[in-house]
Amino acid sequence: MTIQTVFMTLYWAWIASETLLQLVTPTLRKHGKVQDRGSLIVLLIVIFASFWAAMAYGETHPHNMLGGAPWLRIAAVAMLAGGLAVRWTAVLTLGTSFSTNVAIHATQTLQTKGLYRWVRHPSYTGMLIIFAAVGVYERNWLSLGILLIFPTSALLYRIHVEEIALTDAFGSEYIAYSKATRRLIPGIY
Repeated sequence: MTIQTVFMTLYWAWIASETLLQLVTPTLRKHGKVQDRGSLIVLLIVIFASFWAAMAYGETHPHNMLGGAPWLRIAAVAMLAGGLAVRWTAVLTLGTSFSTNVAIHATQTLQTKGLYRWVRHPSYTGMLIIFAAVGVYERNWLSLGILLIFPTSALLYRIHVEEIALTDAFGSEYIAYSKATRRLIPGIY
């Protein structure tokens, strides 16, 4: 099996899982307090456009990252697998509380265990690793930049919206948790 086959298998597994999450997990207004503020639509559009632009550019322009070193594709596969593991672990940890739109269920509790001990938004950390993996796989600095700058900006807006909803729902408990735990990168941010 080639590196390209492994990468593409993982990539399409990610696309399939994200599609499934969009179909299965959105919270309807009758089941919870939806506070999305359009962040899901912004996120989906920015991610789709960024992936399209970065991959199209990376496949039609020189591999200028570290001289186009072939080992970068191996690193990208490892990064992609790691990002998927983080994303899926975070989603599974939340269980029925996970929703693709920003919504709080009436019976939801604040999750502070597992990956949530180290960061408040580990599913987004996983997504950022996935974005970086695709950029590294393309071995092009502009592709990497596109995949990090634009989706990260959309994720930061999404995080802002989520944190308002979580503070409204959990009050001082969430405020204390947010003071003790970083958003995306343990010990840094």
